Order: sequence, then C-alpha cells, then structure tokens
Amino acid sequence: MLSAAEWEVVRLSLLVGGTACLAALPLAFALAWLLARGRFPGKLLLDGLVHLPLVVPPVVTGWVLLLFFAPNGPIGGCLERWFGVTVLFRWTGAAIAAGVMALPLMVRAMRLSVEAVDPRLESAARTLGASRARVFRTITLPLSLPGLTAGMVLGFARSVGEFGATITFVSNVPGETETLPLAIYAALQRPGAEETVWRLAAVSVALSLIALTASEWLGRRWGRRLHVL
Repeated sequence: MLSAAEWEVVRLSLLVGGTACLAALPLAFALAWLLARGRFPGKLLLDGLVHLPLVVPPVVTGWVLLLFFAPNGPIGGCLERWFGVTVLFRWTGAAIAAGVMALPLMVRAMRLSVEAVDPRLESAARTLGASRARVFRTITLPLSLPGLTAGMVLGFARSVGEFGATITFVSNVPGETETLPLAIYAALQRPGAEETVWRLAAVSVALSLIALTASEWLGRRWGRRLHVL
C-alpha cells in the first residue's frame, strides 16, 4: 500500500499532467491544423520549433523556461508585476514544463488526424455555402476528434513522466512540485528506500500503460471510422 506521502505524489502527478494537457490542448490543435492545412513561408521552421523539445536535452528546455519565467524574465516579470504571481517552485510551473514537453507529441497525433480528413469533404461543404468556421466546426473537428483525444492521452502520459525540464525549472519541492519521476529520483538517493522506489515505479508504469493503451485504442477507432467514411 502507498503511504499518505506517496498518495500525495500520485495526486500531484495527476494534477500536473491533467492541467498540462488541458492548457496545451488549444495551442496543440491550432498548430496541428496550421501544419496540416497551412501553406506559408517558414512552415518547415515552425515544424522544427514545435518538435524541438523532443530532440534537445530536457534540461535545456527547463533552462529556457527558467530564463523566460524567472522574476526578471520577460514572462515571469510581467506575471509578478501585473498579477503578483510566480510559477517558480510551484505546481503550476511543473505543469508548464510538462505541457511544453508534451506539446510535440500532441501536435503530431492531432496533425495526423487532421491530415486524414478528406479535403474534398471540406470543399464540398464550402461550395454548398458553409462558412469556414462552420466547416471546421461540423466536419474537420468531429472527424479529427478521436485523433485529438488520442493526442491528449499521449500527452498526459508524457506529462506524468516528465523529469528533466521540471527539476531544472521548478526544482523538487515535496508537496508542491514533487511528481512521480522526481519522487522516484529522490528515493533512489536515500539508503533503504528500495520499497518506495518499487511502489512509485509500479504506479508510474501502470499509469503509462493505461494511457498508451487508451491512445492506441482511440487511434484504431479513429482509423476504422475514417475508413468507413
């Protein structure tokens, strides 16, 4: 059985992962649609920037976030002056780091779902007098929904497992930023904490397997649905 402190770690991990995915969802889908349907100069550069967190060391991403969100940074300074808010050493900062790291995976899954929507359906609706907004709302979005959901689930799994950017950006504060990966790392530094490591690792693996299975199931369902259409 998990101890009270370990349950708190699990609760915080779910909170951070869920918040990260919900906050990143609008941006992820907007970028996915733009990359799938847009024709503009610099598209390849935007695609590279979106996927950059997948290839650079996570500590670099965390360092960049620290530069931007520090009290003397361009974003952190505005938050502190205007709202008296800081995300450093807060669970909200952990959610930002997790969302940034999950964004490329979410965009990729959602982009594939948008690209799979037949453009002829959208063109036919346009010729019948439907506005672009209505075509998006009634055709593009519903047909992309399973892929969008799969991307969210995959992003959630990535958010729950985020370590490098989080510990660089907001450190490891028990009860505030200590998610499952950080708690496992901290336990590994303590002699005689092997049982804690095993329990937290088991929870982490279980959550990841559930999320990956759900993402795969949604992806298959989405594929069958588009095949029928």
